[in-house]
Amino acid sequence: MLVECVPNFSEGRNQEIISGLADILSSQEGCRLLDYSADPDHNRSVFTLAGESEDVAHVLFDAVAYALKNIDMAQHYGIHPRIGAVDVIPFIPLEDTTEEDCIGLAKKFGKRLGEELKIPVYLYEKAATGKHRENLANVRKGEFEGLTEKMKNKDWVPDFGPLKPHPTFGAVAVGVRPFLIAFNINLSTQDVTVAKKIAHTIRFSSGGLPAVKALGIFLKKEGVAQVTINLTDYRVTPLWQVFDLVCREAERYGVAILESELIGLIPQDAIIGCGAHYLKFKNFQTDRILEKRL
Repeated sequence: MLVECVPNFSEGRNQEIISGLADILSSQEGCRLLDYSADPDHNRSVFTLAGESEDVAHVLFDAVAYALKNIDMAQHYGIHPRIGAVDVIPFIPLEDTTEEDCIGLAKKFGKRLGEELKIPVYLYEKAATGKHRENLANVRKGEFEGLTEKMKNKDWVPDFGPLKPHPTFGAVAVGVRPFLIAFNINLSTQDVTVAKKIAHTIRFSSGGLPAVKALGIFLKKEGVAQVTINLTDYRVTPLWQVFDLVCREAERYGVAILESELIGLIPQDAIIGCGAHYLKFKNFQTDRILEKRL
């Protein structure tokens, strides 16, 4: 049963801890660490691994235990929303693995985290135990600092683990989702208000594009405003459509696009779709790609 997993750790500055996580996540036969990146402003590291489900779960457990010992959320600050030292652990089915397979894996893994590491666990998206828990933004609302009050609400009792936050770890969201494209667009301005207005326009929750989540933030290190985007299904809204809309909105505010940045991995078809769109190919099909035919 092949799965992909993209755990997000709330540490993007301490290279020793980031390297320690990378060593753990690349240590298991039957599971391969494909990519990872860290950002000091977000104070977050994103890892991408894939392999046999049991091997992925084994190495993930060790990485969460390492984060429990080495990341103190009471001292953590970053511009990305988060509820715990390991903020989110999504499982994504690969090849013949089904969504139901991954839901079973997420529940089994979440239960183990709660019982053995004493960490509160929320199941989200396809694995959610309630409609109000499907959207990760709802699970994160209030962030680490608001967890104590949040858990007093019967609607937000954790699915597994203690009924109060771990004092240094917080809580973690474990779920199942389709492939997600995470990317950022940096603007030629320091005015974060512009980035927030653009994010409001493009994200689905405020009337924008389907399958798009977005925030406007300021990058202290780069000295620029950024629109940070999650495209939850590129087959619903293609990548080029998101980029084009950001460009048009930026132009409305008199700013330019400096660059975009990919976080983690991206499906080949999403990139091919962009190329076909911008080159205005007529009746383009992916079987016209040489490498695919070979």
